[in-house]
Amino acid sequence: MSPIRTQWTRLIRFVAAETGNVHLGEPVDPKLDVGMAFQLRQPIRAYEILGSVTDLGSQVTENVLTVKELLAPLARHEVGGIVRCLGLNYADHAAEANLQKPSVPVIFYKPPTTLIGPSSLVTIPRFAQPVEEHIPDYEVELVIVIGKAAKDVPESEALDYVLGYTGANDVSFRKLQMTAGGGQWGFSKSFDNTNPVGPCIVAAHAIPDPQDLPLKTVVNGQTLQNGSTSAQIFSVKQTIAYMSKGTTLLPGSLILTGTPAGVGFVKKPPLYLKGGDYMTTYVGGGVGTLANMVVEEAALGKAKL
Repeated sequence: MSPIRTQWTRLIRFVAAETGNVHLGEPVDPKLDVGMAFQLRQPIRAYEILGSVTDLGSQVTENVLTVKELLAPLARHEVGGIVRCLGLNYADHAAEANLQKPSVPVIFYKPPTTLIGPSSLVTIPRFAQPVEEHIPDYEVELVIVIGKAAKDVPESEALDYVLGYTGANDVSFRKLQMTAGGGQWGFSKSFDNTNPVGPCIVAAHAIPDPQDLPLKTVVNGQTLQNGSTSAQIFSVKQTIAYMSKGTTLLPGSLILTGTPAGVGFVKKPPLYLKGGDYMTTYVGGGVGTLANMVVEEAALGKAKL
């Protein structure tokens, strides 16, 4: 099996100022953190990509467009039906939570309706309020984007199925997660509009070693997570091999690979997200920054986009 090689190196999805339509593009500046640039209202220009995210023949053109609105790099209908996630996949996070390292990956699922883009509002539903009781929490994560159908993949070939990598903030609601002996992982992480993804997909060929990427979370100016994918208990290779056992991972499938130490619910007293909080999560390797504000559902009508 040959590794996937795309014509593009970094892919963004956006509304263009010139057309008012949704396009794919390759940022003109190869070093620009497009997520932070968009949040700071700095100009972002991109070479238009013709094709779809999972079309391995998509072509980068010389047509340059200006980003008016930066979107999640995949639309919800492109993610393969469900979003797959790993829990407790960092040794330092397991230690801070006083939990044993799992012997096999801890897997849960969430629907695509959770997914939002860079600068979109993370919405705490009324059901998960008051926040001091439900403890909404941040989680920076590296995300695997599958590029071709994968089933029963051996670990030695696992990276050949990766289209690229992006980032996520797996906002979690800890009270519900721990209900019934910790059996509510999927439900507690499945609320609408709670999972920022992006800001871009970096092609697999541009990240030869996904086990050496920095991760960071900053909330209201305070750095709370500062880790590395090197602390993963189950590597990207191991994760793909395990999740593909007896199961077809479709092109466009997203796999969230867990979060490092520094989450809020283990702090004393617990730190929780609330309306008005401003979060940034950063993944290295060219992926960049997701910047999102938190709103509580009852106050949503007063929030400014």
